[in-house]
Amino acid sequence: MVKIEHLKISFADKTILKDISLSLKKGENLVILGKSGSGKSVLIKCLVGLIAPTEGSVMLFEKNIFDLGEDDLNLLRKKVGFLFQSAALYDSMTVRENLEFQLRYSKSLSEFEKGELVRSMLASVGLEESMDKMPSELSGGMQKRVGLARTLITSPEIVLYDEPTTGLDPFTSREISKLILEVQKKYNTASIIITHDVECAKSTANRILILKNGAFIAEGSFKELNESTDKEIQPFFNQ
Repeated sequence: MVKIEHLKISFADKTILKDISLSLKKGENLVILGKSGSGKSVLIKCLVGLIAPTEGSVMLFEKNIFDLGEDDLNLLRKKVGFLFQSAALYDSMTVRENLEFQLRYSKSLSEFEKGELVRSMLASVGLEESMDKMPSELSGGMQKRVGLARTLITSPEIVLYDEPTTGLDPFTSREISKLILEVQKKYNTASIIITHDVECAKSTANRILILKNGAFIAEGSFKELNESTDKEIQPFFNQ
């Protein structure tokens, strides 16, 4: 689904990512665990073609995205859902309108079918009763749920989660992690989850890559990494 090889990203004289390689299999939840400033956000932006690499390749569905023209890249992006760290809802639109906006160019669905799809997706995240509310009327956790429903409404094959639990209380964080697992099971999506939250990583990961200072320093299951005696790895889990 995703294959990155020898990726390097530099801005001026500062290297952000150093010889990064990773792969993502169908149906897998891959967590990239790293502290602030480690290069996680730059990596996820590169994955959708927003930042070009200095060196290396980024393959989505066996196509190098930086060899594609704008039209072909946009077609490929339709297969990728992105849950933003801040939910990124349109604050002038209701919850319903935020989801409908994703379907505005769909010619295969009638207006009735679009409405039913919106209702179904909101029900799947427990927010059907909030469809006519404005984003400002929702809690942070509810906004994340709406953002996830909006991401899933176009049936992406890959979902990218950018710090999905940041700014949420522990209870809501657990609920979001539970939703990530439900999405994986129900839709068989492949996901890359960018986070510094160890509990989120523990709950959602099939596999974890630890990113430190722009490079991967370890790979494994949560259990393997949590039990490691490596002094570079221990600080990520002994918090």
